[in-house]
Amino acid sequence: MLARLLVLCALFIASTSAVAVTIYKSKDAYGVVSYSDRPSRGAKVFVFRDRMDERLERQVHLSVKKHKGTHSLFVRNDLYAPVEVELSVRGLNNVRGAPAQPIRRVVPARSNTRLVQLTAIRAGKPLTYTPKLKYSLGDPAGATLAYRYPLPWRGGPFRLSQGANGRYSHYGPKNRYAMDIAMPEGTLIIAARSGIVVKTENRQSGRGTNPSGNFVRVLHDDGTMGVYLHLKRGSVRVREGQRVMVGSALALSGNTGNSSGPHLHFVVQRNTGLGLVSIPYQFSQPVGSLPNFALGRQ
Repeated sequence: MLARLLVLCALFIASTSAVAVTIYKSKDAYGVVSYSDRPSRGAKVFVFRDRMDERLERQVHLSVKKHKGTHSLFVRNDLYAPVEVELSVRGLNNVRGAPAQPIRRVVPARSNTRLVQLTAIRAGKPLTYTPKLKYSLGDPAGATLAYRYPLPWRGGPFRLSQGANGRYSHYGPKNRYAMDIAMPEGTLIIAARSGIVVKTENRQSGRGTNPSGNFVRVLHDDGTMGVYLHLKRGSVRVREGQRVMVGSALALSGNTGNSSGPHLHFVVQRNTGLGLVSIPYQFSQPVGSLPNFALGRQ
């Protein structure tokens, strides 16, 4: 079992290439699972994605208040973090006051902000229009401060199973500079930087319905966010809106969501303009990589 786990982790070793590689999964007559970059009879393509999918529509949403031929469009942000929004209004009929270009604004945490007020050109006639709202966590303004992250776990030593620009899943904008650290389930995960807990998920079991599995997102004082993913179900110890300090217990490591095996996926992100991207970071002490086992061998 341990040998198979090490081989699997080796498939996700840090790489300087940003090109995805096809990995094949096969099972022999004894039920032993193997992974390889070479196809064999009966092997199937192994699809590994470490996507992040945070559903915010219940916490960031558009509302319309109507009063005597006037429609006021508000964005409500129930999150404990600012949100950048972009509102466009199309399909206009009997509408005055609609912006010619999309309105882009940063809506503060825990606020309800009016973005535009529309009125009827012909009094007594209905207004018709189609609003479209885009949004992204965080404020794109401000500079990222230099910071070396202490290791976000207790115990070990553990090894890096996939690093920045890893060719298996760390090649998208949100995850390019993420690091995966292989560790046993139940390892204590701690805050590597102080900040406000913005979002948590604690109910995913196994692969679940969320690619990130269970996670904790922390907003730092410089606007960056640290995200701790694939946590054990029911282990998250913090609540949204809570301030944590370096070393605060967050959760236990797990193997939930689109996870290749027990590990912690740690990434630092910021909003660079209506979109989150991962940014480079360094740990305050070195973390070694897993040995480069031959692919497909036990």
